[in-house]
Amino acid sequence: MSRKPSISIVGAGNVGSVLAPALRRVGYRLDEIVSRDLPDSVRRAKVLARESGASAATFATARFNSDVIWVCSTDDAIALVAKTLSKRRDVPWREKVVFHASGALTSDELRSLKKRGAAIASTHFMQSFVPGSNPSLAVPFAVEGDSKAAKVAIRIGATLGAKPFIIRKQSKVLYHAMGLFSSPLVIIALSLSERVGRKAGLSSEQIESVIKPMFSRTAENYLKKGSAGAFVGPINRGNIATVQKHLRDLKRIPEARAAYVAMGKAALKTLPVKNRKQLERLFRMG
Repeated sequence: MSRKPSISIVGAGNVGSVLAPALRRVGYRLDEIVSRDLPDSVRRAKVLARESGASAATFATARFNSDVIWVCSTDDAIALVAKTLSKRRDVPWREKVVFHASGALTSDELRSLKKRGAAIASTHFMQSFVPGSNPSLAVPFAVEGDSKAAKVAIRIGATLGAKPFIIRKQSKVLYHAMGLFSSPLVIIALSLSERVGRKAGLSSEQIESVIKPMFSRTAENYLKKGSAGAFVGPINRGNIATVQKHLRDLKRIPEARAAYVAMGKAALKTLPVKNRKQLERLFRMG
């Protein structure tokens, strides 16, 4: 496949809504945006189709004439989507390359299409796809699957400005968990920080004024110095009395206290701390 392949996107959600216009901008022809026949799904597909120069279709009306079909459904739906597509006897699957966009799941989710002769691969942009944010795709792009499909995926990823690499099938879950620690779990920690702030009697404006500069500087320090160099605070300094007071008052917010203890224990294993044995005793007591 020396020319740029034509592409259809299945799913007009967070990933598909970024991917389809991005593909068009770098010269790929978008044939179809395929959705379920639910009203909201059809509406989103029509909007995305207009943005990407494609046609909107449902599973029943889609022609699937494109060279590449990129399944951007939620993780739980990928295998079912593949099974549904595999029942289309009018599609020459031996001529098709099919991707899915899950970070944690392997190309095995597409096995029903592989049985029909399609070349399959899993692909994943390590990016946070928040609705309306239009994130960059110039990020790591993990590819796993058949040799033919993987080569096509790597070429497309590179054209999009991503940083493609091959990942082993058995490594995908941990790879995806790495992303979880880099973004969603950070958001959970910030959410707990907000709860602690409210319990301390701060207003929403005051909470934001505390968190925003702390979070920004922490991210900046991490990017410059790495995790060990950016790690400061009472656990790093081994301030036993302060940690004891935190644990005492955080009993008023049990989930925040549990997170504090869990992250404290992790810090003892991975980051520089003083008074390690005393901290170990504190966190062991929970």
